[in-house]
Amino acid sequence: MPSPASPLRIVLDDLTHPALHALLQEHLDHMYSLSPPESVHALDLDKLRAPDVSFWSVWAGDELVGCGALKALDATSGELKSMRTPQGQRRRGAGRAVLRHMIDEARRRGYTRLYLETGPASTFGAAHALYLSEGFEACGPFADYRPDPFSVFMTRAL
Repeated sequence: MPSPASPLRIVLDDLTHPALHALLQEHLDHMYSLSPPESVHALDLDKLRAPDVSFWSVWAGDELVGCGALKALDATSGELKSMRTPQGQRRRGAGRAVLRHMIDEARRRGYTRLYLETGPASTFGAAHALYLSEGFEACGPFADYRPDPFSVFMTRAL
């Protein structure tokens, strides 16, 4: 485990590193353990490689400590996807770092709004707290989403 003083490095990622594959599989497995298949909106590797998706990994030294993706919805808005920190690396700042990085990237692209879909607070309380602390607020379904008891939708103006 890296020392708490290890600086975080955020990298635009090509999704080829085996540690990243393992983290994304952990993410998918966790989502499917909490929700029925039709309510899981996490992207697999192929969908994360789509041209409208940018993906970043977060590293402390040579250890993967998080990831996140930004999907273009249209010319002025994007969706946060695949936010994940490995179980043993939580509460060390990687999630907040990649979230802020993606917000900055969205602004750089000229987006005026970001959206995200996550699970309910009963199972995703820490994620809700992070998003709320960074200015996100609850909203209704967006893009192709439909109301779902396993989904919470959030947005933030930029």
